[in-house]
Amino acid sequence: MAWRSSGTSNATLIENLWRNKLITQPLVKSAFLAVDRGHYAPSAPYDDSPQPIGHDATISAPHMHANAVETLLPFLLPKTSAGEKAEGVGDLVGEKGRPRRVLDIGSGSGYLTHVLAELVGENGVVVGLEHIPALKELGEKNMRKSKEGRHSLDTGRVRFRVGDGRKGWSEPKPTISQPGVGGPANGDAEGEVRKDEEGGWDAIHVGAAAVELHEELIRQLRSPGRMFIPVGDGGGWEQYIWTVDKDEKGEIRKERLYGVRYVPLTDAPK
Repeated sequence: MAWRSSGTSNATLIENLWRNKLITQPLVKSAFLAVDRGHYAPSAPYDDSPQPIGHDATISAPHMHANAVETLLPFLLPKTSAGEKAEGVGDLVGEKGRPRRVLDIGSGSGYLTHVLAELVGENGVVVGLEHIPALKELGEKNMRKSKEGRHSLDTGRVRFRVGDGRKGWSEPKPTISQPGVGGPANGDAEGEVRKDEEGGWDAIHVGAAAVELHEELIRQLRSPGRMFIPVGDGGGWEQYIWTVDKDEKGEIRKERLYGVRYVPLTDAPK
């Protein structure tokens, strides 16, 4: 149904994705409606297809972004008091605890980084990681096209960084000026920090095809945490989306989902 989901505006694109059941969660629909893809795709922004953004990179098709968000959703939503449920998500919201931290590797245009920020709550943080400085700057520039994007950047809820995505990222602890945004992992109500996952990530999204399930990325997952990553040879159709889950005890479960075609997760072009 992806080819039938294109629209003439952001609203019609998202409504078509919803109608075709490529978006199924109301909170995900709301997040995508809040972020105008026209600010991020330089051409045909409301087509349900990937678009080039320069530097041999693309902005993925909207239906792929939607699937990634829905797959990661239980690890994106802010946690609330025990037993409380967010509208439209059933049992996805867990006990009150640490702020959400999300890593978007291969952030490119910044579009998905912004959508993720719509879901993590005011105390969460989303880091967009790029190996090409010009794309890191592009993501920031695109986010500043909207009031909501500027607010997320100015408050530190969204941060763009330059680094090798295959090695993950270690984001510094909050500063005095941003004490509540993206803090370390709190093990209990008294704020005990689990040193083995301090500053790790509840969710990791990888937007380029890795040659393997990099152990460093798995290590940086919090317990519990989930990673969404395409894995393959970097070309052709021999690539697959994998999820990697780490449970409360640190046990790892890997699952191959479906075939895809992504640009490779590799060194920056010279």
